[in-house]
Amino acid sequence: MKEEKVLDVLMYIFENYMDDSHEFSPDQDALILELSQAGFPKGEINKAFNWLEELSSLRDDKPVGVVASSRSSSIRFFSGYESAKVSMSCRGQLLRLEQSGVLDSVAREIVIDRLTALEAEEIDIEQLKWVVLMVLFNQPGQEQAYDLLEDWVVSENRDFLF
Repeated sequence: MKEEKVLDVLMYIFENYMDDSHEFSPDQDALILELSQAGFPKGEINKAFNWLEELSSLRDDKPVGVVASSRSSSIRFFSGYESAKVSMSCRGQLLRLEQSGVLDSVAREIVIDRLTALEAEEIDIEQLKWVVLMVLFNQPGQEQAYDLLEDWVVSENRDFLF
């Protein structure tokens, strides 16, 4: 099997272990064994678990300098590193998600943090879809936005909602 990326491991976990109850609590040792048997390298499995742990900690701690609001008239400027990593089309899609009320400013910052934590050289729309879905899944009170975006993720149409 070709070398897998962290997002591939995360997608496997998400597709096989996340359900409508928004609960995720499989036995970690059994999950590591299953992921290994599925062909994922141990290093990528460990990185995926670290990524999920950091996502969980971000849920509990607001990103620095971010105030939650349903609508904001502020503009989010991306750093040089973020701009190099998150493609222009992804930045545009993030803006549309925020303007439509699917993401608030806190969720947007968590998405950006989790995107930049991926090892991909440049993030594309498909990667953005999965990260947004995982972030919303992990955020209490975001079940409606999650359900809406679940259709977007499985859709071949990049502008499914917006």
